[in-house]
Amino acid sequence: MTPSIAAVRAFLYRLGFSYFPAFWMTGGTVTDLSPDFSYARVKLPLNWRTKNVVGTTFGGSMYGVVDPVYMALLRRRLDGDFTVWDMAAEIRFRRPGRSTLFAEFHVPEEEVREIERSLAPGESCDRVYDVELVDAEGEIHAEVEKTLYVRRDE
Repeated sequence: MTPSIAAVRAFLYRLGFSYFPAFWMTGGTVTDLSPDFSYARVKLPLNWRTKNVVGTTFGGSMYGVVDPVYMALLRRRLDGDFTVWDMAAEIRFRRPGRSTLFAEFHVPEEEVREIERSLAPGESCDRVYDVELVDAEGEIHAEVEKTLYVRRDE
């Protein structure tokens, strides 16, 4: 079976994203990216690059690995008539990271259509997204709330 152009594009984007220097330095990788950019999954291993001085996952890596993902997904889901920027973020550390952590991101079709319907040219809104960093057992190690600014360009 031949992969679709969208699947190949998502694969290349996933690789490019994972190895973009600013993201690569977090120690994380994008392990899954749906062809329609509605879903992504990142992995943050505990290793020499991500350990802090007490041997647990560095908080900056925890935040850095989730920071750009919602913005990247929403920018790809909306056409070129929109500007999408990170506006604010809050992270709550729940427990030390002592193993590989994972985060999943979802931007459903209904949300994209709502943004497109609700914004006239020049109008903007803020969108809030929550993501958790969890270990393989599903234990939450950090919760991140991201606020994105979205504007329909004139």
